[in-house]
Amino acid sequence: MPLPSRPDALALLHEHLRGDYVLKHSLATESVLRALALRLGHDPDLWAVTGLLHDLDLELVGDDMSRHARETVRILQARDFPREGLDAILAHNGDVLDIPCRTPFDHALTSGESITGLVFATALVLPSKSVADVKPSSVAKRIKEPRFAAKVSRERIGHFRDLGLEAAEFCSIAVDAMKSDLGSIGDAVS
Repeated sequence: MPLPSRPDALALLHEHLRGDYVLKHSLATESVLRALALRLGHDPDLWAVTGLLHDLDLELVGDDMSRHARETVRILQARDFPREGLDAILAHNGDVLDIPCRTPFDHALTSGESITGLVFATALVLPSKSVADVKPSSVAKRIKEPRFAAKVSRERIGHFRDLGLEAAEFCSIAVDAMKSDLGSIGDAVS
């Protein structure tokens, strides 16, 4: 099944999403998933494009999280998106949909998309408000502080353990990936 090119995936992203934060989150997730795929020996293009498009339906479903991921899958199925990507998208909202993570890809998307929120929140408490100044050790410390960025699911982030990674390495992969793509993600958060 065909994987859309990055330009086609970006066009699809902008067709469905307008909010600045969700666009930054999607671009950050793309970066983190590419880095995880490279670290773990998986297809970096498939993982990155899936990360980019995983929340395609957020503005469509609003607060109805029981529809989140299902609508993204419906949109992508019409474009013959690869099945393993669709499965990972469903699994990333699996705690709501009652769909368990089964594969490394499922665990990577679930943890990788969730850690971006913690990285952005960590940047917000810095004087610069810049992702460029975030330290992986600060993010790893924040995982253990449930009141910090309380809406960021530590349970979802914890799926990094199912990838055979320690918190320090996972946070380093995520922060370094986001820093390396600041040109597309955006340096400062607000």
